[in-house]
Amino acid sequence: MAIIAPVENGKLNYDYTDNSKKNGINPTGSTLGYDQFLQLLCAEMQYQDPLEPTSNTDYVAQMATFSQLEATLSLTETQESANASNLVGKQVILKVTSETTGNTSYVDGRVDYVMYQNGEVFLSVNDQLYPASSLDTVADTEYYEGVTLASTLKDMVNALPLKENLSLTYQKAVSQLREIYDGMTSYQQQFVPDETLKTLREYEERMEELVKQAEANKPAETPSDENSSSEESGSGEDTTVE
Repeated sequence: MAIIAPVENGKLNYDYTDNSKKNGINPTGSTLGYDQFLQLLCAEMQYQDPLEPTSNTDYVAQMATFSQLEATLSLTETQESANASNLVGKQVILKVTSETTGNTSYVDGRVDYVMYQNGEVFLSVNDQLYPASSLDTVADTEYYEGVTLASTLKDMVNALPLKENLSLTYQKAVSQLREIYDGMTSYQQQFVPDETLKTLREYEERMEELVKQAEANKPAETPSDENSSSEESGSGEDTTVE
């Protein structure tokens, strides 16, 4: 990166850089290209010391050095673009800083596509474009799914009421939590915190107690209506005496 300014009478016009800063332009963000390099080279040739002129070899060496530098930068940009393209379809975590508040937050999701705009690379995550420079973590898909599923199970367990306030209305919810855990692979289950699994077991034990109490408090069964009706019909039969 270099400060780009016009050459006047063999010298850089620093007023240009000062005015650029006043106008909100950051000259240090510019890149020295062939045009600027040749302009500087011509100025060097025009204002060189005639008693000690620069040799042709020195000029050729400068051109070669600049060409090598530009080729290196181009290769770096190509490599960065290739790395960004390889992120498509992968789960990533982005570190995003708000331009208004300055607060930093994290965004996670899958990279849908990569966009190149004004020489900058953008990643499309959750239907939003983020600079590739905001990339914080690249996660394996299986790992990401395991962590996400374990986090969801933890939140669902924490959403249940206190064990002392548990009632039979939560019987289905507790049963579904067990089904979710049993449906996870062994690799996914290892991301579930031990405390979450312990809490789930306590809820299951409490629910078993509530079910037993409900069965014990159930009133005794009465004779069926069918038996009652049959007995009544038997006692009411007419007997004829000849």
